[in-house]
Amino acid sequence: MSTPASHRAARAPVQQAALLVGLVFLAVGALGFIPGITTDYGSLEFASHESGAELFGLFQVSILHNLVHLAYGLTGLILAGTAAGAYAYLLVGGAVYLVLWVYGLSVGRDSDANFVPLNTADDWLHLVLGIAMIGLALALGRHATRTGAR
Repeated sequence: MSTPASHRAARAPVQQAALLVGLVFLAVGALGFIPGITTDYGSLEFASHESGAELFGLFQVSILHNLVHLAYGLTGLILAGTAAGAYAYLLVGGAVYLVLWVYGLSVGRDSDANFVPLNTADDWLHLVLGIAMIGLALALGRHATRTGAR
């Protein structure tokens, strides 16, 4: 027999996926502020292609970039509260990452338009994230959002 408290605790798979993705973004955002995990930490800029800091020595980051990851993670945690919210987070968030992938490929590395900043590793990670998030939304979310699962 299901009680209201146990019913609330049960999460649809799409909600679990959004929660996990949100937690990963929170971790990545926080790690971007830790010297050593972020190489060349002394060259971390607020927002500029001139930020020489790289998360894990690979992904170019800035303070803005880290803050965006933290905000994206927090949004995931909040929207994971309902199946419809989790589905929207994964689907729309994935689409945003695909747009960011195209943007990263289009903007010059030394351009002022590369203010986030992005490098080649970031670009390809954005493609993978976009596909993965949309895939999770479509694979896990359709049934949950149609049945009204919390």
